[in-house]
Amino acid sequence: MKDDMSPAAPQLASSAILERDGRYLLVRRANPPSADMYAFPGGRAEAGETPAQTAVREFQEETGILPRNPLLFQTYDLPANISDGAGARHFFLSVFRVEADALSVAIAADDAADIGWYTADEIFGLPIPDSVRECVEKLEALRQQ
Repeated sequence: MKDDMSPAAPQLASSAILERDGRYLLVRRANPPSADMYAFPGGRAEAGETPAQTAVREFQEETGILPRNPLLFQTYDLPANISDGAGARHFFLSVFRVEADALSVAIAADDAADIGWYTADEIFGLPIPDSVRECVEKLEALRQQ
């Protein structure tokens, strides 16, 4: 018997980082959570998907680019955000680094309102979730090594 006071299990979600020449591909979210914020392409898992499969599917749906070789980079336990309203959910986010054909062109699709390639400095000036800031800071530190 489930206790009504116990928190629901977090919903699984994944996102993917594609970097080209020091620029990262970000989408501007059209819908909650994080509506109008910039983030790595991603979204909620579908039944039976692994986190890597979710990252690949969501990335392709939002950018039109088929990524390959997903490699787990970071995970986040993201509690419900009050600013997302009464329907806000708790997420467990898996963030992957991916590769793609260098000639592939990104287009804003699915629930992405806009899309673009941004340097770390440009990203830090955009409205972004803390998880994006942390990932970019970590990636930039790795690039400096």
